[in-house]
Amino acid sequence: MISKVKESKDSIYDLSLIELVHFVDSVGEKTFRAGQIFKWIYEKGAQSFSVMQNLPQEFRNKLSEKFSFSLVKMTSQQVSEDGTIKLLFELNDGEHIETVIIPSSKRLTLCISTQAGCKYGCKFCASGIGGLKRNLSCGEIISQILYAKNIIRSNKNSRDISHIVFMGVGEPLDNYDNLLKAIRIINSKEGLGIAARKITVSTCGLIDEIKRLSKEGLQIELSISLHGYDNESRNILMPVNRKYPFDELMEACRDYIKETNRQITFEYILIKDVTCSEKAIKSLKKAFKGLICKINLIPYNQVVEFQYAKPSKQEIQDFKKRLNDFGILATLRALRGGDISGACGQLRHK
Repeated sequence: MISKVKESKDSIYDLSLIELVHFVDSVGEKTFRAGQIFKWIYEKGAQSFSVMQNLPQEFRNKLSEKFSFSLVKMTSQQVSEDGTIKLLFELNDGEHIETVIIPSSKRLTLCISTQAGCKYGCKFCASGIGGLKRNLSCGEIISQILYAKNIIRSNKNSRDISHIVFMGVGEPLDNYDNLLKAIRIINSKEGLGIAARKITVSTCGLIDEIKRLSKEGLQIELSISLHGYDNESRNILMPVNRKYPFDELMEACRDYIKETNRQITFEYILIKDVTCSEKAIKSLKKAFKGLICKINLIPYNQVVEFQYAKPSKQEIQDFKKRLNDFGILATLRALRGGDISGACGQLRHK
């Protein structure tokens, strides 16, 4: 893994409120100043200490000497015909990540990345083709949101971000500590103030981290990228299954539900002649028996390196109906951003 290039200044976005309180106290200022700084950054969108006029000038100078606001640089912005916006960011060390703004009639969702690249190599996902470069810092995660908020603010007819989904490039739970730190900033009333139940973490199934997450006391949404109906099918599509087998993952999900009393969403890709057979339906019925969950069906989005195909509309509807008939709550994910390679499985640093 490539180490992050060390900047001469620390990122202000890397600090939690308590860390900022400690810094403020260490330089002889009153600790309430930390809350003022957080308000400037997360409520008012400040990108410079110079605009924070309710802070003493000498203190602003100290902040400017110690911290920077620059973490990501937008190198391209693509707009889909359906209104989805894909942002390509360059990081300080030259790595790239993508962020997707997904508007709909009732919400505005931001899909953000947690790593540059991904090491898990799912056989239908472009994000893992180049492997893992490195984890993102908490600040690099947060700065995606703040940059997107500035773009959204420029559109007077747009609502603010209502939902955050950690479904961009990378495996969120493989960057556990920075993920959790970012979530707490996103969720806190002093930070971005987005309700926990409007924050979704998607994982390919890292069992140890799922168990750890269940103890955090967070009311966030958890999505499991299942994409197979048993060990054999999941081994083919998701190499991670060899370390965390299907049955053990399902048991970990049952434990998570018991511990948190929260529903889990299972994401399931529909690939013609691979994942939507009669055998798949029967296996999923058995796997989901007694679970508080729903399954979100995702028709395969084309990636040129993979020779898979999307099922027909009729096959998709039939598969969904069969699951519903078995008492499984199945929903169909709408294609968003497919014409700009911004849909599920298509993010690949371009």
